[in-house]
Amino acid sequence: MTNQANTNDNDDDDGDNSAPPIPAGSKNYMTPQGHLRMKTELLKLIDVERPEVVQIVSWAASNGDRSENGDYIYGKRRLRQIDGRIRFLTRRLDLAEVVDPSIHHGSDQIFFGATVRYETQSGEEQTVTILGIDELDPLNGKISWISPVARALTKAREGDTVILKTPGGLEELLILEVSYPAPQ
Repeated sequence: MTNQANTNDNDDDDGDNSAPPIPAGSKNYMTPQGHLRMKTELLKLIDVERPEVVQIVSWAASNGDRSENGDYIYGKRRLRQIDGRIRFLTRRLDLAEVVDPSIHHGSDQIFFGATVRYETQSGEEQTVTILGIDELDPLNGKISWISPVARALTKAREGDTVILKTPGGLEELLILEVSYPAPQ
């Protein structure tokens, strides 16, 4: 059994652990592309960035008084940031459940990985892609599968109207188009 409480990684003040926590009892769903991106970042940190910073810190430490040595102080801080990010990425990847959205290519039903074009009650069209927590980029239409919009859309089909609960009340969304990437 995996300990879900450790996925927040808020114990590192200097780490870049800005992704939202994974809901208790849930898997960390992500696309193959998202998984590859995180794995590539982890390997770069381990194989390139961390050794470079360790070398700088060692050199700076050999220069004498560490209390006023900017290279040493900055290097140690950067090393803590890198180590925090490595721990975060390792935990997230350990919990990863890679889901290939292309298995639904040609389907009009909304599941993880779908790109959905919908219309709001006010007539505004939106396009979103439902991705993993670690892949979200709301400004570019990439939303998490746990977001209220994604939850409202999931399992609906093209032409359906779904209800979205918002702070301002209930809103109807008309699903105009559902698409998935083509299999590779």
